[in-house]
Amino acid sequence: MTDLHYGSMVFEEDGDGPAVVMIHGLGGTSNSFQTLMPALDGYRVLRLDLPGAGRSSHRPGIPGMAGLVSAVQSALRSAGIDSAHFVGHSMGTLVCQYIAVESPKLVSSLTLFGAILEPTPAARDALMVRAATAREHGMVPIAEAVSTGSVGEASRQRNPVIRAFVRESLMHQNPMSYALHCEALSAAESANHDQIVCPTLLVAGEYDNVAPVAMGEELAKSINDARLVVVEGVGHWLMVEAIEHCGKLLREHLEILEQ
Repeated sequence: MTDLHYGSMVFEEDGDGPAVVMIHGLGGTSNSFQTLMPALDGYRVLRLDLPGAGRSSHRPGIPGMAGLVSAVQSALRSAGIDSAHFVGHSMGTLVCQYIAVESPKLVSSLTLFGAILEPTPAARDALMVRAATAREHGMVPIAEAVSTGSVGEASRQRNPVIRAFVRESLMHQNPMSYALHCEALSAAESANHDQIVCPTLLVAGEYDNVAPVAMGEELAKSINDARLVVVEGVGHWLMVEAIEHCGKLLREHLEILEQ
């Protein structure tokens, strides 16, 4: 594993082969995809910490989701990536969708875990409240709420380490940067799905209350050449709640495209 740097961004590079770019969600880091790494043997994998998340510090620049998209594209150019398979989770799936629209030649395929369209009005309000909470009280109350509410109940009972992993990911976020991400997502709009032309795999958790199955179904109808798979018994953090299943789905999707 090698650390790469572009401006304030840090991202990890592993392996050789066709490029796979992995973009985490709100409160996540490059480690959100650690469980999927065994499924990506034979690929060059780049896992990014978005600006202000994980080991990447925040810096002034283009605000909102547009700034995150621009930062990712610039970082990939610095790494010499001109075509890659994109894998996203939650907010990261929206970043992937935007990039697929803006730079279709860059995106060979999409694999989106817990994919989102755009926040509902209620979700927009909740994100703004969460941003205020982060600024005023730090990450502890948010980590408690998110690690309980977004992980499937069966997963929490079966393996308490899953909730601990999510809680740890949230606890180590910079509160000010996390608040900015909340505000960026709150203001986000859907991508132009009719302009996404690459093969797309959508993976939804049966009990995901952040990106419900109905949202995945709507995306599957909106994106040409999209396929939806619902993973039973899990919530929003599919990659750590159903490790083997998600790894198998990702590997099969990529192998079909590389044949």
